[in-house]
Amino acid sequence: MTAGGRAPGGPRASGGWRLHPVTELRSFVRAALVDPVPRDHTEPDWAFRRRRVVVVVTLLVGAALLTWALRIEPGDPMFYVATFALAAAWAVGALVSGPLHLGRGHTRHGDVESRAVVQSLALGVMLLGLFLAGAVVVARIPFLRDPVLTLLDHARYGSLAVVAVVTIVNGVAEELYFRGALYAGVGRRHAVAVTTIVYALVTATSGIPLLVFAAALVGVVVGLQRRVTGGILGPIVTHLTWSLGMLFLLPVVLDRLS
Repeated sequence: MTAGGRAPGGPRASGGWRLHPVTELRSFVRAALVDPVPRDHTEPDWAFRRRRVVVVVTLLVGAALLTWALRIEPGDPMFYVATFALAAAWAVGALVSGPLHLGRGHTRHGDVESRAVVQSLALGVMLLGLFLAGAVVVARIPFLRDPVLTLLDHARYGSLAVVAVVTIVNGVAEELYFRGALYAGVGRRHAVAVTTIVYALVTATSGIPLLVFAAALVGVVVGLQRRVTGGILGPIVTHLTWSLGMLFLLPVVLDRLS
């Protein structure tokens, strides 16, 4: 069942369907983050070992490039070079590692017919709302607020349009790697936990506490999506909805509350 849907046969009120918010939310969470869609993505042992080697090499290169990119001063054109190089590293490593799958989601009737795009948009909006609400607290704590403002200065002093493109490209590339290649390389057990921890540790090279927290929370959500759908499309849609929303809305919220 996707967001806003309900199974046939529900109670009626005034000639229409009567929605039960708690029941609807529970059904949405089960469909989006709990109940896996059946599939078989088994690969030969040699392919699995090869994927793991490529994944480790890519991780080392990506971590180094991320450390470089996040230490470039706002307004420096090299920031764009570094971030596009980072995206290329994640994407190329993911694609070279082996087959990646888009995945399938549960429909409102429980069938496997959907790519779960609307479902993923809803999750991204929920994450965005949660983080913007948290910004009310962050704006009053300089230790947490100032590093975030420094990161957002790349959009303030550079081209917002270019930064938006960078955000999109890197968001897609990260999901190709972390919820695509790395998730498949970890194996079926503990894949959500392992990919989330690695994602947070890589992000920790930024030295920005809230960015690490965001990576952990978003990593759990998109990791569960990957587990349910068996693919990268849902995580990509959720990641981009959240990250672009943060890019455009977080500076406004922090400026008004600072």
